[in-house]
Amino acid sequence: MFDVIVCGAGPAGSVAAISLARGGARVLVLDRARFPRDKLCGDTLNPGTVRYLGRLGLADDLAACSSPVDGMIISGERGTRIQARYHRGRRGMSILRRDLDDRLLQAAARSGARIEEGVLVRGPLVDTTNGTPRVRGVVLAGRGGADVRVPAPLVIAADGRRSRLALALHLIRHPPRPRRWAIGAYFDGVAGVTTFGEMHVRRDRYIGVAPVPPGLANICYVSEHTEGFRDPAAALWAAIRADGVLAERCTCARMVTPPTSLGPLAVEASACGVPGLLLAGDAAGFIDPMTGDGLRFAIEGGDLAARAALAALADGHAAHHRLETWRAHAFRRKHRFNRVLRSLVAAPSAVAAASAAARIAPWAIRHVVDVAGDVGL
Repeated sequence: MFDVIVCGAGPAGSVAAISLARGGARVLVLDRARFPRDKLCGDTLNPGTVRYLGRLGLADDLAACSSPVDGMIISGERGTRIQARYHRGRRGMSILRRDLDDRLLQAAARSGARIEEGVLVRGPLVDTTNGTPRVRGVVLAGRGGADVRVPAPLVIAADGRRSRLALALHLIRHPPRPRRWAIGAYFDGVAGVTTFGEMHVRRDRYIGVAPVPPGLANICYVSEHTEGFRDPAAALWAAIRADGVLAERCTCARMVTPPTSLGPLAVEASACGVPGLLLAGDAAGFIDPMTGDGLRFAIEGGDLAARAALAALADGHAAHHRLETWRAHAFRRKHRFNRVLRSLVAAPSAVAAASAAARIAPWAIRHVVDVAGDVGL
């Protein structure tokens, strides 16, 4: 018998499992994938997230397979370019997503969580005996074709932006706007790659460039338009070659991994859970990747879900109400900040105005970089 079942072994699920196991809970972690595995991601942790991992005692293990990120380079229309170093001596971390996920999952196992890979979670085990639906476990796809029911007092859905658990309970949806799609791949031979992450914001798209070990560049193209996305490699190269900043730098570049595409990106959650179920990571709402906040929300959100679950196991109070309050306190301001930036990218006139403002007051962009990097976290 488990106290908590965690569905999804990405950063949110693994951190939740670590915190739960350290708190004395009996934890089962389920994921349909087998690790290590690749996933489309910006591959960077901002300074606030690195510091949060440090408080959980997890940062040192990740440092061995990562490299530092000192700040951001932002370019806009008409040649505007700002390079901003994170203040207070803070640094982010660049780490391949396969390495990040694998290290965190290993830490969960060392903490005492039971890990089961290659397991498909079909949906929640819902009890309606008292008239109010309550999740009391999960339903798994059995090897012989028959479903398997695994009971538990609490379940954490950290199974991504298409969460089977959250969708089954109508907790998440893809909003009509913003509707953006992404293509990403790793490259070598990209000129001018430094210890700074890059965000190249254009009128109808943006392209992120992140240095990743060992000496590669992660290039991710995000757009509202999907023309050519049926051939992701061609679409990504076309976006690079059409960009005034990146075209020359990528003359000798080589795509070293098959590109991955994803979309539509945005996911909205109507609540962070129901009785017996808590949402974490992308299942609790997926943020447009422009600000690089996905991993921050996943890691801190997973920890908050674990703490809410432990408190509920101890006092019997509704975990999802507690988590709602904690997430609002932790993320409200950053969500507001991100909405402003997403609106900026969506409006050509706003991009032009921001580019002009950056030339006059570059300190304002530096402040935005610090806020985006959670330097004060």
